[in-house]
Amino acid sequence: MAADHDAPVRDVPTTENSSVNNEKAVHPEYTEDVALESAGWDEQRTKKLLRKIDSRLLPFLALLYLLSFLDRTNIGNAKLELLTQDLKLTGLKYNDALGIFFPFYVLAEVPSNMAMKRFRPSIWIPSIMIAWGVCCTLMGVVQNYHGLMAVRSCLGLAEGGLFPGITYYITMWYRRHECGFRMAIFFSAATAAGAFGGLLARGILEMKGVGGYNGWRWLFILEGILTFIIAVIAFFAMYDYPQTAKFLKPEEREEIAARLKRDRSSLADEFDIKYFYAALKDWKIWVHMFITIGVYTGLYSYSLFVPTIINSIGTFSPEQSQLLTVPPYVVACLFCIGAGWYADRLKQRGIFMLFFMGMAIIGLIMLMATRTPAVRYLGCFFLASGIYPNVPQGVAWNGNNIGGSLKRGVGIAMHVGFGNLGGVISSYLFLAKQSPHYYQGFGTLLGCQVMAFVLSAFMTIYLRRENARRDREYKPPSEYTEEEKIAEREKGDNATFFRYTV
Repeated sequence: MAADHDAPVRDVPTTENSSVNNEKAVHPEYTEDVALESAGWDEQRTKKLLRKIDSRLLPFLALLYLLSFLDRTNIGNAKLELLTQDLKLTGLKYNDALGIFFPFYVLAEVPSNMAMKRFRPSIWIPSIMIAWGVCCTLMGVVQNYHGLMAVRSCLGLAEGGLFPGITYYITMWYRRHECGFRMAIFFSAATAAGAFGGLLARGILEMKGVGGYNGWRWLFILEGILTFIIAVIAFFAMYDYPQTAKFLKPEEREEIAARLKRDRSSLADEFDIKYFYAALKDWKIWVHMFITIGVYTGLYSYSLFVPTIINSIGTFSPEQSQLLTVPPYVVACLFCIGAGWYADRLKQRGIFMLFFMGMAIIGLIMLMATRTPAVRYLGCFFLASGIYPNVPQGVAWNGNNIGGSLKRGVGIAMHVGFGNLGGVISSYLFLAKQSPHYYQGFGTLLGCQVMAFVLSAFMTIYLRRENARRDREYKPPSEYTEEEKIAEREKGDNATFFRYTV
């Protein structure tokens, strides 16, 4: 990724190193490091500042998403413990309960991100957390199908703002090529939720009979109460933006603002409805949306049905199936974080997404092509490790290439929202009548991954060519003056000094 800076860079003395000019030619972002050093912020001091921000933001953000993912997917664990029998979920009623969550989830995402721009994250995020914590708890006391449908609808509406909100929030603290790793750490909580959820469910479901409730009811009640408690803490623990963060010194706040300004090139940051419409009209965001629906269909299919899938692989008890869901999630978590770090280091996204889509395709073929339990279980590792890393990779790739603050917030919400419609599709892929092989479900996921692969390849090629065109027709981004960049501030990623992440 080539950086797009707004300040002229001082000439580097020739006595330093003859390779400096070559580096500047090949990697325009190199000029930013020089600018930082000239201001007294050398590499070590900058890394120390980033570590300070990471330590304050990322653990708590990951915890919030862990709770979110846990509360939306624990229904898959509850299914193995009398949920369908107690609520008489015959036919497709269980699948309806899964699917009803996602339209309401999607409905909330764009308005929520616009509200994040208008209001304070430390108020907005904890408020929606309280709402979904209450909804999760209420799932433990519903008495019939209609009650479950109503509560799952409200849960989707309440949870909808978290993932796009936090991803947008991260872009307000870090430069573009620093966001992917942080988003990967944040999203790795989803894989942790899968692993932790299986272990937690195994323990809570042993409460069967306590208070006259079956174990699945306690699963929802206790996890909902935990979310509510963390939400109250979040009101005091969350920070808003760098300009108001009390843990930063004044000079650190100024440096964060300066480095973000250099990275974003003085593009528009104000709240104006025209940037909302600019996001709606950007075809590149729509391509990313279709890539995302391919990825997210696999994501939700795996997270909602992996206990069922593993239970069908061999003659496992429900308790064994819960525990066997843990190892694939652990491996996927490692891939998720490792890929996020390496993609940021290389400043590339597309090639990583193509690699992991290929891995997911291999996993699906292993699940479909054999009846050997060991091979099919290994396929779960490939599938999880191919799907989960592409969620933060995809949202970082899209977010990196949207110029302007509000347009980026709306574009991220469109990206995540449309992708989450894949949850509706996944809710009906693994039907009981297809057990134990689920060819139709796995075949649909294979088609989704192939679609995402083709679109990602197209986008990678297009962005490389567009960057090359701008390099030919316009001067390097580092040569633009502040006045020249301000003149194009409302053009967003169409500004002549903007370069895409490929």
